[in-house]
Amino acid sequence: MYIMGKRISNGTAHKVSEDMRKALTSKRAVIEAWEDLTPLARNEWICWVEDAKQIQTRNHRIERAFNELMQGKRRPCCWIGCIHRKDKLISPSVQYVLGKKSKSNSKK
Repeated sequence: MYIMGKRISNGTAHKVSEDMRKALTSKRAVIEAWEDLTPLARNEWICWVEDAKQIQTRNHRIERAFNELMQGKRRPCCWIGCIHRKDKLISPSVQYVLGKKSKSNSKK
């Protein structure tokens, strides 16, 4: 780990993007909070940011992650969880949510 604009730890299935890295390393307290997270928790934050479909949403999520890490939060709120992990099956509750999402998308 390097502080202030250098390398930081990734998640289990996702790597920190350049724009997220810049935000996380811009303040020592945030990078320390980030490095204190488990790899699975870091993965949840990264996946949540990467899941944004619009650049405005992505930027908002990066800003929110920064602020929430400053507040001591360890996971993104109201996130179904990363579906990209290869080390476990998707839970039935997440499968249900994903099924609802795909049905609503097919109606558009």
